[in-house]
Amino acid sequence: MTTRRTLIGAVPALMALPAAAQDAAFPNRPIRILLAFAPGGGTDLIARTVAASMQGVLGQPVVVENRPGAGGNIATEAAATARPDGYTILMGNHGPMSVNVHLFRNMRVNPETALEPIGLVADAPLVVVVGPKSKAQTLPELLAEIRAANGQSTYASASNGSASHLAAALMLQMAGLRAEHVPFRGAAPALTDVVAGHLDFMITTLPSVVGLINGGQVRPLAVTGEARMSVLPNVPTVADTIPGYKATAWYGLLVPRGTPADVKAKLFSAMRQALTNEDVIRRLRDEGAEPSSMDGAGFAELIRWERERWATVIQQANITVD
Repeated sequence: MTTRRTLIGAVPALMALPAAAQDAAFPNRPIRILLAFAPGGGTDLIARTVAASMQGVLGQPVVVENRPGAGGNIATEAAATARPDGYTILMGNHGPMSVNVHLFRNMRVNPETALEPIGLVADAPLVVVVGPKSKAQTLPELLAEIRAANGQSTYASASNGSASHLAAALMLQMAGLRAEHVPFRGAAPALTDVVAGHLDFMITTLPSVVGLINGGQVRPLAVTGEARMSVLPNVPTVADTIPGYKATAWYGLLVPRGTPADVKAKLFSAMRQALTNEDVIRRLRDEGAEPSSMDGAGFAELIRWERERWATVIQQANITVD
């Protein structure tokens, strides 16, 4: 009887061992990073570069899974509803995290309450460009032309509510100017019309336009970050002309709410180690992105600040999605 009681009493302890071992051993199986963009773009390259470096730190495969669509809401929802165990991560950006709540009326999840930030991966300024037929050689000259056109100037964007659209809307608002917005389905067709001279200007990401810049098909007038870009050292910032202006595309890691603190700490440590790797830094900067050291608390504050500022821009510009 004593032996039987001893064995029965030991069962709960024996059953608890695998779970405890699993927690202590995180990660012990592949991790996936969900990305709200199609394969092959600049953001996809950034995600895969960071994932490959994190894989070396964590000792398990870190696989990027592309889930494009619905302005990033598909990937966001998939991450938010995954098990909070650290094996599903979202590479979130400013659209789904801070902008979509003001554009989409029926979002199924609220990123602010459903996800917890791990840290900011990178911050990527955009570039103001004009076509070869444009007379504007500087941003002040472009703004003067827009002012003289009295609302008849046109600008392209990758889509309604995209980073390129919001960055241009903010610039025009801060300069006290008006221009007609022409949205496209992606940056490539929009730039085609800018190159042809059908539209006056565009603000877009560096990867989408660097080839055209190098080929002389578009002319960069300014970058939208707080400082000049290392890959475009002679191009000034918009803030040099419009003080206080800043609009960037940022990317960071988030996990489902409820993920254990020690798991989040391991993921942040792996992310930070990846972002100090010289090869990772070089690759990100080649894409126009600046590696970040911001932790989860700082990233959460950035998301909140961006959500508030873009709400005002969207309302004033009367921006809607199709």
